[in-house]
Amino acid sequence: MPEKPTKTIEQIIAEDGRYPLVAVQFVREGLNHTVSQKQMKNDPETARRHVSGAELCFGLRDLACKRWGMLARMVLHKWNITNSRDFGEIVFLLVDNGWMRKEPQDCIEDFDNVFDFTETFDTYFEMGHPSEE
Repeated sequence: MPEKPTKTIEQIIAEDGRYPLVAVQFVREGLNHTVSQKQMKNDPETARRHVSGAELCFGLRDLACKRWGMLARMVLHKWNITNSRDFGEIVFLLVDNGWMRKEPQDCIEDFDNVFDFTETFDTYFEMGHPSEE
């Protein structure tokens, strides 16, 4: 893992080609949102900044729903994000290029099948915010 980024995020996105810049920016914002939410639930002095893949997925889900409401799934789909693994692909693209850090135990599989997009986003609005499982 590079210690300092050697490429801009725009270069990384152009080379990778799977996700637009706005999707990557959303994931970065979502990380900050998730860390902030986690710190609000705990003592800010002792809360660790690291979040798991699943925690990040749920934070991104919540942020998408707050930002776009019932259109959240449609917006994410437009950005080629159709499942929780796509969040992980973006995270690890940034990790591999020095824009994010990971803990030794973190792996891309942490993002696999965290939730079903269709079911979760539909349920989010039909029944209120689903609980994190």
